[in-house]
Amino acid sequence: MPKINVLPKSLAELIAAGEVVERPASVIKELVENSIDAGATSITAEIKNGGISYIRITDNGCGIAREDVRNAFKSHATSKISTAVDLDAIMTLGFRGEALASVAAVSKVEIMTRTADEEIGTRYCIEAGEEILLDDAGCPVGTTIVVRDLFFCTPARMKFLKKDVTEANAVAGVIDRLALSHPEISFRFIREGKQTLMTNGSGELLQCVREIFGKDFSSGLIPAAADTDAVKVSGYISKPHCARPNRNMQFFFINGRLIKTATGSAALSEGYKNSVMVGKFPSCVLNIELLPSAVDVNVHPAKTEVRFSNEKAVFNAIYFACKNALAQDNSRAQYKAKAPVKDFYAQLQKPAEQTTFEKKADFWQHIDMREQKSEPVAVTFVNPGPEVKKETNEPAIVQSVEKKPVSYGASTVTVRNTAPVGYTAKEDDLPDLIPDVLPVTAPASVQAEKPVVKDEPEAKTVQPKTTDALPVEDFTLVGEAFKTYIIVECGGKLMIIDKHAAHERIIYEQLKKDNSERTAQLLLAPVTVTLTKEEYSAIRSNRDLLGKAGFEVEDFGQGMVIVSECPMELDADDVKDVISELAGRFADKKQEVDFEKLDHIYHSVACRSAIKAGDFTSRYEMEQFAKRLLAMPEIRYCPHGRPVLIEMTQRELEKNFGRV
Repeated sequence: MPKINVLPKSLAELIAAGEVVERPASVIKELVENSIDAGATSITAEIKNGGISYIRITDNGCGIAREDVRNAFKSHATSKISTAVDLDAIMTLGFRGEALASVAAVSKVEIMTRTADEEIGTRYCIEAGEEILLDDAGCPVGTTIVVRDLFFCTPARMKFLKKDVTEANAVAGVIDRLALSHPEISFRFIREGKQTLMTNGSGELLQCVREIFGKDFSSGLIPAAADTDAVKVSGYISKPHCARPNRNMQFFFINGRLIKTATGSAALSEGYKNSVMVGKFPSCVLNIELLPSAVDVNVHPAKTEVRFSNEKAVFNAIYFACKNALAQDNSRAQYKAKAPVKDFYAQLQKPAEQTTFEKKADFWQHIDMREQKSEPVAVTFVNPGPEVKKETNEPAIVQSVEKKPVSYGASTVTVRNTAPVGYTAKEDDLPDLIPDVLPVTAPASVQAEKPVVKDEPEAKTVQPKTTDALPVEDFTLVGEAFKTYIIVECGGKLMIIDKHAAHERIIYEQLKKDNSERTAQLLLAPVTVTLTKEEYSAIRSNRDLLGKAGFEVEDFGQGMVIVSECPMELDADDVKDVISELAGRFADKKQEVDFEKLDHIYHSVACRSAIKAGDFTSRYEMEQFAKRLLAMPEIRYCPHGRPVLIEMTQRELEKNFGRV
C-alpha cells in the first residue's frame, strides 16, 4: 500500500487556490464580494492585460484593523461566521475564508487599509503565500487591494488562460452581474486605463440595467413582483416581443447573490407559456429574497449553485410574478414602417381614392438587387379610372420588355417596375411604379419644375436563373394543405412537401456552394445588437468567420456590436436575432472548430430566410418550387434533420380506402 503523506502548507494552498481562483474573473469576483460585505457604497475595479498582470480593487468600506490583516490571508480565516449555527443564517456573499489566501498563494498581493477608528493605515505585502512587508501607510478609510502577476509561481496554470481581451471581457461580465445585484452601490470599471462602466448607485434597478446594457435592452423590460409568506420576488422581466434566442440574459439573485437556478428558468418559461414564440426565451433581472435557513449556498466552490428547502415555493413566486406582470402589460409589438416609395401618381394629381397593396417576392429564388432594379415593364394608365396592365409572357420569372410610355391625360411618362419578380400588376400598384423621367407634357403646376423627357435606349435584358431547364419527371401539382405542405402527384406517388424545410435546405446548400463568392447587402440602417460580455467576446473572436458568411460586424463597445452588412438571403429584420443566436452558441460551444461554426451560421441564415409555414404561395411558385426540389434528389432532409417530403404510393392510398 502506498504511504500516506501529509502535504506541506505551500502545496495545500496551491490545491485550494485551484478551486477558487481559475482566472482573473474569479479574483475580481472574490475581492469585490468582500468589498460589498464590508459595507462599501463605492467600488472601483481596474485591470491591465485582462487582469493577468494587474488587478486593483478599491472600496470605501469598513476596512481591516491592523491586528487582523495577517489573519485575513490565512486559510479559513473569516469574520462572517464563528460557529456551525452561523451556516444556517448566511447573509454575506463570502463566508469560507479562502479567497484572500487562495489569491495570495498564486500572485503578488499588496493591500492598503484603514478603519474609521485608526489614524494611520496599514500596508501589507505577500507573495506566493509568503509575507514580505507590514508597515504604516497613509490611506483613506476603506481597502485597496492590488494583485500583480497572477499565476507567476504556477506557470502550468498560466498557459490555460485565454487571450487578454477574452479574459478582460470575462471580468467585465462579472462586474456587470455584481452591479446588477447591488444597484445601491456605485461601481466603476477601468479597463486598460479607460473607464468602461460607471453606475451611480442610486438604488434604481432599471437605471442600473440601462447603464450596463443600454437603452434598447432596458426599454424592453417591465416590472415584476410577488410576495408570499416564504418568498419575495422583485425586479424586471422582458416584454414578450423582446424575447431572445437564448437564456444568456436571465439573471437571478438570491438575497443579492448571483446564482444559476434551473428552478427559476423553468418558472419563467412556464410564466411566458403561449406568450413567446417557440425557440425564444424571455430575459429577466430578478432578486429572490427568502430566509437564509431556506437556502443552502455552501454546495459549490464558486457559490453560484444553491439548494432550496422548498423549491415549489420559489417556483410559484417567480411564476406568479411573471404572470401578474404580463397581465398588466398592455404594450404590443410595434411595426416600424420603412420610408415610402416616391409616388409619381400623387405628384401629378392626387387620386380620389388610394389603396395599399402587399407585394410578395418569389420565395424560392433570391435575385440580386442590381438585376431587380434594372427590370423594366410596360404599363398602361388611362385617366380618370386607373387601369394597369402588365405585359407578360408566363411562365418566365423575370420579364424583359421594352419601356413604353404611360398615358395620363395629356401627360406621358416612362416608368420602371419596382414590384417584385413574378408579381402581376393591379390598379392599386401605381404608387410603386416610379418614373425614370418626368412627363413630357404635364400640367402647368408641374411642368415648371419638371425636365423634359428624352428618348432612352432600350433597356438591357436580364436573364435570371430559372428552373425550366431542370431535368424533372413529369408531375402534377395537386395543391397546398394548411398553407404549409405542397402536394404533388408524380410517378404513381403522392408527395407531400414541407415548403419551409425544403426551402431551408435549398438555401443552405446554395450558401455552402457559393462560399467562395459570397455577396452581401449593405444595410440602409445598421443594426445594433446588445450582448452579454461573454457573447460579445465570442462575436469579436469570430468576426472573420462571420465576414466569410457575409456579415460585417463592428465593435461598438460596452457589450454591443453593429452589423452593417448581411447575406443577400437574409432580411434586415432578422439580423438581430441571428447575431444574438450565433453569439450565444459561440459563447457556449467554444471548442467548435471553424467549419462547424460556419456550418451553423449557414443553418441560421437559411432558417431565417426560408419561407415560413402559413405564408401565402401562388400556384405558379408552388410548381416552380416542386420542379426545383424534384430535380435535386440529394435533398431529403432539412439542416435540422427533419424530412422535407413524405411519399405515399397509390397502392398504399388504395389500401386505406379498401380498394385492394
